[in-house]
Amino acid sequence: MKRYPRQLSRGQNNPVIAISENEVAKLFTGDTRSDIGSEAEKMQYANSINSLVVKFIRLDRDETNDWDMLVMERLYPLDYRSYEVEKRELWFDVFASELQQLHEGGFVHRDLRRPSDISGERFDNIFLTANGIRLIDVGISFLKNNVGNKIFEAAREKELEELEQFKTFFLNR
Repeated sequence: MKRYPRQLSRGQNNPVIAISENEVAKLFTGDTRSDIGSEAEKMQYANSINSLVVKFIRLDRDETNDWDMLVMERLYPLDYRSYEVEKRELWFDVFASELQQLHEGGFVHRDLRRPSDISGERFDNIFLTANGIRLIDVGISFLKNNVGNKIFEAAREKELEELEQFKTFFLNR
C-alpha cells in the first residue's frame, strides 16, 4: 500500500496527511469510492449544529501530486486511560449530549464502531482531545433530508447501540 509524505493515518479508502500544525487533509486520489463534495457537505452540516465533528476548513487541490483534498482542523488525540474515570464520565456525558443534538438536527455519523471486517481499532473515529471527545470521518454519514425518515431512524438506532458499546469501552478500560 502506498505511503504518502506526512501521512498520519489511512482509512478504508483515503489517507490523511498533515499539512501544518493546525490542518490535515483527507486525500482523494483516483477512484476512492467516496465523494469529496458529499463528505464536505455533511461535515459542514454537522459543524453548523455543534463542534462534535472535526471542523471543515476547505476543499483544495494539489496539482503537483494530482490530489483533491478535504482540509480539516488537525486534532491531537489523548490517551483517555491517563484520566480518572470520573473525568471520562463527564466527557462521555457531553459527547452523548452533543451526539443527540446532531441527531435532532438531522445528522447521524454511522461509524462510531468500525465493522469487524475493517482493520483498525473498534472506535477509531472517536478522539479524546484537550477540548473533549470529537468525531472524525463523516464519509458514510447520513443527512436526514437526503435519506428520509425511515433510513435515518434505523441508522440513529444503530448508532445509539454503538454509543452504549463505546461507553462501556471508554469507562471500563
